[in-house]
Amino acid sequence: MTHPLRLRDFRLLFVSRTMSTLSDALVPTALSLAVVEATGSATALAVVLGCALGARLLVLPVAGVVADRYDTRWVAFGADLTRVLTQALVAVQLIGGHPSIALIAVAQAVAGVASAVGLSNLAPLVTRVVTGSGSERQKANSLMGVAKSVSQLAGPALAGTLIWAVGIGWVFVLDSAAFAVSAAMMLMVRLSRKATPAAARRAILTGLVEGWGEVRARNWYWISLIAHATWNFVASVLLTLGPLIAVTRLGGQGTWVAVTQAGGIGLLAGSLLAGRARPRRPILAGNLVLASYAVPLALFAIGAPVPVLVAGYGIAMAGLGFLNPTWQTAVQTVIPQHALARVSSYDWLVSLAAQPLGVILAPIALHAWGAEPPLLASAVLVAAVCAGTALAPSVRNLRLDQAGDTSGNDARALGETASSDKTTSTA
Repeated sequence: MTHPLRLRDFRLLFVSRTMSTLSDALVPTALSLAVVEATGSATALAVVLGCALGARLLVLPVAGVVADRYDTRWVAFGADLTRVLTQALVAVQLIGGHPSIALIAVAQAVAGVASAVGLSNLAPLVTRVVTGSGSERQKANSLMGVAKSVSQLAGPALAGTLIWAVGIGWVFVLDSAAFAVSAAMMLMVRLSRKATPAAARRAILTGLVEGWGEVRARNWYWISLIAHATWNFVASVLLTLGPLIAVTRLGGQGTWVAVTQAGGIGLLAGSLLAGRARPRRPILAGNLVLASYAVPLALFAIGAPVPVLVAGYGIAMAGLGFLNPTWQTAVQTVIPQHALARVSSYDWLVSLAAQPLGVILAPIALHAWGAEPPLLASAVLVAAVCAGTALAPSVRNLRLDQAGDTSGNDARALGETASSDKTTSTA
């Protein structure tokens, strides 16, 4: 077995995606401060952030069709180049001293579209660069997870340093430059040939329907999507109510900073662990570790000691770090190559759409019942839904052939034809 980093094209892809991920991690801190500094309005900030998120969610399914239909490398290059231009435009606005919030909002909406394309395109890129065994892909996905974790830890700190040293506008200069490096690396990546059926070149609407059909044909997939959406929903509840509890009851801002840092470290540790682990039942293992997010939710609800809170959140985020590469490897192995981007786009759509719902409902529940009931209810919900996926034979019995392959054809989804699921896998 060849380690992925020994493969020239994976090294280029790894650098490209790392730069892209780091660029994404730079934006939230700088963008929020830039809009607040320019307008002093929370409404303006919500509009700008909403434009980016809304555009990403609306375009995700179509982005999957585009990524499946056209050359994967050029799609990724176009997404990065688009963000080079949008972030450079924001930089010019901020450095010039008279920023237009409307123009910044439009730029972030366009960047959100490019981000959607990039998210949908990642899985096909990995499968066409790492064409060996499932173990190789697991390591490759683990490395991608490690890079993302490090970027999420380093991005806000780097943005804060630049803001303090040279100003907010220069964060977007660096952001644009990082996307440029990512685009340049992507041009040098050589991909294995992709067999694209004529069906993949049909109309956009047909592609969307066929992509959804691939999701519906696999019970383990859509059942897991429900669990992942639930996790994202309750995570948003905690990220909304957690800071309030930390500041008012548990010692102040330092407590929340410690919790979030522990989460970043846990995410990194889980990603590293995923590179060494090879669970025989990957979907089941991944969904079960997600259930651990019930622990920090319950700990915040009962006002546990700060060291216990920090440890509990770190462990829960380690579960997420473990899930991501494990899930991606299973999906890349089982889902046909020609539909992989479309199926991935629905995954991202369901998961990301659940986040704003938690942000909206958490304050409403807080004012109605206080902080403890919504946190405890969220703990019960995520534990029941994520662990409850084990009741589905298609989740419980899906196993990947230890040898793996490049097409996904020798994946063995035992239990996919169980009578209780009424669905036969098309993998």
